[in-house]
Amino acid sequence: MMRSAVFALLGACIAAGQAKDPRLIASGWVIPDESYADQPYIVKTDDGAWLCVMTTGKGAEGEGGQHVISLRSTDRGRSWEKPVDVEPANGPEASYAVLLKAPGGRIFVFYNHNTDNVREVIADKPAYKDGLNRRVDSLGHFVFKYSDDHGRSWSARRYAIPQRDFEIDRKNPYGGKLKFFWNVGRAFIHQGAGYVPLHKVGGFGEGFFTSSEGVLLRSDNILTERDAEKIRWETLPEGEVGIRTPQGGGPVAEEQSFSVLSDGSIFCVFRTIDGHPACTYSRDGGRSWEPSQYMRYSGNRLIKHPRAANFAWRCENGKFLYWFHNHGGRFILEHPSRRTIAYEDRNPVWLSGGVEADSPRGKVIRWSEPEIALYDDDPLIRISYPDLVEDGGEYYVTETQKDVARVHQLDRKLLEGLWAQFDAREVSREGLALDLAGRIPAAVKAPPLPAFYQRSRRPDYGKDDLRTGFSLDVWLKLDSAAPGQILLDNRTAGGRGFFLATAAGGAVEFAMNDGRTESRWASDTGSIAAGKRQHVAVVVDGGPKVILFIVDGVLNDGGDSRQFGWGRFSPNLRSAAGAEQLRLDQRQVLSLRVYNRSLRVSECVAAHAAGR
Repeated sequence: MMRSAVFALLGACIAAGQAKDPRLIASGWVIPDESYADQPYIVKTDDGAWLCVMTTGKGAEGEGGQHVISLRSTDRGRSWEKPVDVEPANGPEASYAVLLKAPGGRIFVFYNHNTDNVREVIADKPAYKDGLNRRVDSLGHFVFKYSDDHGRSWSARRYAIPQRDFEIDRKNPYGGKLKFFWNVGRAFIHQGAGYVPLHKVGGFGEGFFTSSEGVLLRSDNILTERDAEKIRWETLPEGEVGIRTPQGGGPVAEEQSFSVLSDGSIFCVFRTIDGHPACTYSRDGGRSWEPSQYMRYSGNRLIKHPRAANFAWRCENGKFLYWFHNHGGRFILEHPSRRTIAYEDRNPVWLSGGVEADSPRGKVIRWSEPEIALYDDDPLIRISYPDLVEDGGEYYVTETQKDVARVHQLDRKLLEGLWAQFDAREVSREGLALDLAGRIPAAVKAPPLPAFYQRSRRPDYGKDDLRTGFSLDVWLKLDSAAPGQILLDNRTAGGRGFFLATAAGGAVEFAMNDGRTESRWASDTGSIAAGKRQHVAVVVDGGPKVILFIVDGVLNDGGDSRQFGWGRFSPNLRSAAGAEQLRLDQRQVLSLRVYNRSLRVSECVAAHAAGR
């Protein structure tokens, strides 16, 4: 059985007998590979197919035999034709390919190629004990091939793209004669020219890449010139320094992702090791860039993100989607002093919606509160290197865990909710199990809450994950923010049930217990204050098994006090159902809505804006 078929069967087995959740990555459609699978990027061809390029190989990432393949699909990613080698597996390493389709239908594929078959390069000690790095897939020559038959075959010859030396090149151990670089950024067309991103690297050491910055390779004639030898290239920005972190930031600024705005400005977002993504705008076609800044939501709060791919895409409707991981991953627990290796926690995936706004400098993007778009049940699985495809009014994303790549159809309602956050002011009625307002009673009959799992009808009588959830929507006005005040409580004498209470540091805490397992999570420090009417939504999402707090329309992200604002609850917790009565603090609870489903963040934002 082919490897892709094995993964498809595995995904079907995981989903069997369980509630469907399209956010679960196992429910996606597998893209065939050899073993290692990276960067499944797609363009739509002029004959109606999807053309995907991928870096693959029979070994692990960076091992010999790594090469670039292409595949075609005529059913929107559900199945794929036989892979075609862009470069063979028995040649030098070929890696990290991106596509560009010219208006005439010709398709270009750009990638790293270790043309000179370099087998080792100078690297930092003690990260490399002998001072040599033998992983050689991020150096050499940046090259391209082209296809005139919609990706069924590629030009026999590859063409090298000249890169202008920057300061970061001249400071590498080879003075720029051997260049270190790679690319994950989507190529694009702007004002009649073709642009291909490139991420320059200063050296190898702790965390692999020790310094990096972004540039653009621009060609003014690639869209029309048929003779590939005559295609012209320039390296932008002008000068000797690429796109770097904000002043005072770390040495890592990489995996730049570019989007063109309606006024011709170019937006760029990229990863850092500073706990936040950084971004910048160009108003002159990439020749110069505004000073980089850490990226912010529309309310001016900093966005948090680890050292992982974070891409922004402009959609056909003129709005934007931003892929990221919503936590400040500077550190990993095993090595708390080593900042540069914070590659972890790429699961779940979050999306923010962007809309254009005016500024004195030109158009800018306002970013919404985010939603979970994809997840895996194993928290150590890393989901990354996506691409966005729009086809027939639907939205699809690709992703990889380095071992298997998939296509997923996104929920349009989720995306439309993100874009609507800036104006929506309504309270959802779907799944509303309890609605209390006005004079709040001391106790009411507790609404039924769904179980998170049940016994399966399988022969082993194991667990079927129902991927259910529930939500609390509460308006509060606290007399005091002192910890330990019980606001809502339906626990039995034995402890089963849930409660919401004030917690230390100006927060509220939610806990749930099924008599065997207990899980709890608190809102961010300083999110709650006395004497202030506030809206608190608690979302218990049984898909990715997370607890979210949305306070006054803002999704808690941990702020400066903790890495995560969202918390995981135990997959072994069966239900939060407790006593027949739900007890309330009549004095401090102004209203309460209980839903028998997990609300979207966008719904919580809209409920806060509605003010009731």
